[in-house]
Amino acid sequence: MTQPLTIRPAIPADASLIVAFIRKLAVYEKLEHEAKASAGDIARDLFGHEPKVFCEIAEWEGVPVGFALWFYTYSTFQGRHGIWLEDLYVDPEMRGNGIGKALLVHLARRCVEEGLGRFEWWVLDWNEPSIEFYKSQGGVMQDEWTKVRVDGEALVALGSQ
Repeated sequence: MTQPLTIRPAIPADASLIVAFIRKLAVYEKLEHEAKASAGDIARDLFGHEPKVFCEIAEWEGVPVGFALWFYTYSTFQGRHGIWLEDLYVDPEMRGNGIGKALLVHLARRCVEEGLGRFEWWVLDWNEPSIEFYKSQGGVMQDEWTKVRVDGEALVALGSQ
């Protein structure tokens, strides 16, 4: 029996597809105004010389239906690398088929096989369905940490001191 779901590494021809998934995710997260990445940006950073970010494409019966974009991190406390899941998205009409879980399992398996110490990501505090899903997969909310970001003019100012 053929499995309807496959997960494969993204290839350069997927750059526009990845941007489309990013935009759909941004709309869902009410952050569409922040989604500025172009296919050129994705092609450069995922498929250029020495890429530092990676992507898996989920296909259902050969049709792309979701993605996971990730990169390696490092924990000084553990003295080991980990994986940071930057984006996880599955088309709404395909949710409930185990695709999101399969993408998480795929990356968790990579962590185990590579001897990595952590698998982490953010979830918006209002996204109760995702929070419950992540908890059901063994995820533990790290509420004691506050995210810090410096960007735009503040980043330029800090970097020019």
